[in-house]
Amino acid sequence: MVRYILVYVSLIFASTAASAEQIPTLEDYARHAQYLDIKISPEGNYLAASSRMEDGNIRLTVLDIENMQPLSAAEGSGRERIGSFHWATNERLIMTMAREAGALAVPVPTGEIMAMNADGSRREILTGRRSRDREPVFAQVVDWLPDEPENILIFQQNFTHREPFLDVYRMRIDGGRKRSEGRIPLRNSREGGVNVITDGNGIPRIAIGVDPQDNSKRTIMLREGNSWNAISSHNEFDMGFSPVAFVNGDTAVVGVSRSETDTTAISILDLETMEEEILAVHPNTDLSPIFSINRGRPGEVVGAFYEYEGIHVALFGGTKDEIYVDILEGLIGAFPSQSVNITSATTDNNKLIVRVGSANVPTTFYFFDREENQLSVLAQAQPWLANATLPRTQSYIYQARDGQDIEAVLTLPHGVEAKDLPLIMLPHGGPHGPRDSIASIDSDAKVLAQHGYAVLQPNFRGSGGYGQSFEEAGYKRWGTLMIDDMTDGVHHLAERGIIDIDRVCAYGGSYGGYAALQSAIREPDLYKCTVGFVGVFDLDLMFEEGDIPQRESGVRYLNRVLPSTPEERISQSPVHNVDKLKAPVFIIHGEEDIRVPITHAYRLRDALQAKNHPVEWMVKEHEGHGFFNPENNVERWTRMLAFFDRYIGDDE
Repeated sequence: MVRYILVYVSLIFASTAASAEQIPTLEDYARHAQYLDIKISPEGNYLAASSRMEDGNIRLTVLDIENMQPLSAAEGSGRERIGSFHWATNERLIMTMAREAGALAVPVPTGEIMAMNADGSRREILTGRRSRDREPVFAQVVDWLPDEPENILIFQQNFTHREPFLDVYRMRIDGGRKRSEGRIPLRNSREGGVNVITDGNGIPRIAIGVDPQDNSKRTIMLREGNSWNAISSHNEFDMGFSPVAFVNGDTAVVGVSRSETDTTAISILDLETMEEEILAVHPNTDLSPIFSINRGRPGEVVGAFYEYEGIHVALFGGTKDEIYVDILEGLIGAFPSQSVNITSATTDNNKLIVRVGSANVPTTFYFFDREENQLSVLAQAQPWLANATLPRTQSYIYQARDGQDIEAVLTLPHGVEAKDLPLIMLPHGGPHGPRDSIASIDSDAKVLAQHGYAVLQPNFRGSGGYGQSFEEAGYKRWGTLMIDDMTDGVHHLAERGIIDIDRVCAYGGSYGGYAALQSAIREPDLYKCTVGFVGVFDLDLMFEEGDIPQRESGVRYLNRVLPSTPEERISQSPVHNVDKLKAPVFIIHGEEDIRVPITHAYRLRDALQAKNHPVEWMVKEHEGHGFFNPENNVERWTRMLAFFDRYIGDDE
């Protein structure tokens, strides 16, 4: 049960960072962010913020803006946590709940929706087993219905059904009374969930989910009156057009698309003619749309965000909401080379909450008063890093051996000449879909660079964010072409004199853990040591264990991206090729990893020990696919740094 308490504390949003410059400790990097989100009420009377307490619990605190005094606070008890929150009206907050569950102890949504007034009164559980209806359902807000201040639109699904349909309701935010708005004719399947998009009147008009006739396809359905009809269907691996929000009333929808382009474009679909018009596309990287805010809803698409050789925003000409565009343009100009997001606004857009940060600047929340033209700091997400001296991270482009441009992220030690440095090659996980970015801080890279190592994070072919052809180029070549792209980045740094080619190690997590081992196998004379964290070490085992092969879509994915034949999978699996290794190996794994089960780690360790190959071992119980516990990450980094120092450090 959620515990609600009235608190009187000093202004929680003020910066608590020390004024003197400081060097972060491992504990500083391991700590979870203190401030998670801040939102302003529709009329601008209150601020609400979620913050992490010392015991790991999440507290939601409400502040009266006029006198900057706290009105109320709410937090979970036991393993329960507050998840997301939103102002439904100027006086009433809606919260979702989460519960620590599974190996990672990461809070996962429970499907309960809660409500309380700004002063902490009229507290209610609106959905779920503890609500008035006591229904065994998982509920989610679809639309905040700003024109109906006493209602929100939700969908819910029954826990007792294996693959339930989604039922849509208009629900009172005081009491939880519901009125049915019909059923979405798509099931929330184990093969994929359902996304619902409402029009400007809060009517569910578009649903995207698994095709009822073929779960290898994704279908888009459009509602006309009370009838739902499919308007498109595409293979689960082909993006096509993906709707995001309605524009121009109810006749058109803006989305991201690869229907006519290789990289992801921003386009608009006319729902009367079904013709798609591309609004913007970049030849090298995917775009994301930027919308104005209209009464808490997406208004018109006013620009595009993209990352390529830096963080960029392209604002479109001819937009109707010139005032909003002017605000956004001013904010972007105030924070060059940072990601700027307006996350909350009053109904009239005169007061806004802005979230700003990058790989070099810890996330900070700002309050912008448009009438006063004043920007002020509300809080640093990690105040202990606010005045810290961080290693510098930058975009870095090099050419692979076949001429393909590869964008990487390069982090260098602070205050040290970029010459003859030891290097850690750090590939990302995924591998398909994710990419390394300069828009946010990567703690692994910062920790390693702070201790004297250059860190290269290559966005090798197969990575997401650079178009379909670039991503598909890595399919079935996990251990060949993708590894060669990483190796070419190492050699490029050496040719420029930035690193010492005789002092290179590899480290990564998940697919990155696989790549770290496979790189040392493929280039035994280049890498002096390698660390595999929650890594995939036996490609055939991916078809047998873990949560991926439990779904038909997971098996289709593996067949699409992994080498086709058993012989190829063996030749690209580290566990079968330890005889080619020269580098000492450090294996780190979570005992309860369900994505890459610990069997992978045991098999690799056994194979190495059978060859009397140097191997170190670290396994943590109650951890899964990545470590969540800060103390475990501190221990992991401590042991990794000692390992790297031994083989490529200054005194190796």
